[in-house]
Amino acid sequence: MTTFTALTTLPGKTPAENLGEAMENLSPEPTGVGVFEMEDGSGLWEVGGYFTEPPDDTALALLAAAFGAQPFVVSEVPETDWVAHVRRELAPVSAGRFFVYGSHDADKVPPEAEPLLIEAAMAFGTGHHGTTLGCLRALDRLAGEGFVGQNVVDIGCGTAVLAMAAARIWPGTVLASDIDEVAVDVARTNARANGLEDRVLCVEAAGFDAPALNDASPFDLIFANILKGPLIALAPDMARHLQPGGFAILSGILNEQADEVISVYSAAGINLVHREQIVDWTTLTLATIAR
Repeated sequence: MTTFTALTTLPGKTPAENLGEAMENLSPEPTGVGVFEMEDGSGLWEVGGYFTEPPDDTALALLAAAFGAQPFVVSEVPETDWVAHVRRELAPVSAGRFFVYGSHDADKVPPEAEPLLIEAAMAFGTGHHGTTLGCLRALDRLAGEGFVGQNVVDIGCGTAVLAMAAARIWPGTVLASDIDEVAVDVARTNARANGLEDRVLCVEAAGFDAPALNDASPFDLIFANILKGPLIALAPDMARHLQPGGFAILSGILNEQADEVISVYSAAGINLVHREQIVDWTTLTLATIAR
């Protein structure tokens, strides 16, 4: 079945959410509406609708004008087996000792690697993006320097690939949390597929706001691969939940945003240990001072 998309951008979260809500009343009705913050530091939000028949160009133009958005761009999306397409496009990824792969590439896992199975149908956070790859490399580097995580949490876990990587190399239970219920379900599915369902505990939470996280705090390693804004907002909580001498691995940061994040975390007592750029993205390893 042919699908049509209608996409626009505008500044501000609230106007974007209001426009997305207004789109739901269009005729023909969209099958879905998405509102996303752009990851380029522009402050713009993208609003998109998905339709099974051509949307009304006049109605879209009126909506864009009413909400101060750019004119909608309407595109026809041909029928595609997206899982098959992703399987063709997503080759296995090596990140230090870790090897991220789909089941269709199970025969390619090196015998000495720490394998992490992420299916193509659950491809947000596979290791191909510079942010996830950077976090895996940072974890590999810490482990190579002799650090052993005793109490680890992955905040904003997505597929839980980072939590699973930590559980692969260290004993104990690793916590993985996400604000999105669907992401938590995906994380649990991935943990089960990797035989780590008893080692990776997945919970729905905004930041550290969950009993399981508060009970386990303080942590000696915290992953947070999210975005600059949430990372900055999380800094005070991170300082409270990271034990002295503990590490934080942060990503989802555009290269030009890294210095601001470093400054905010330094003011909170969490200081830069290492930074790595992969294309447009920076991964930071930070640490508190041991008492």
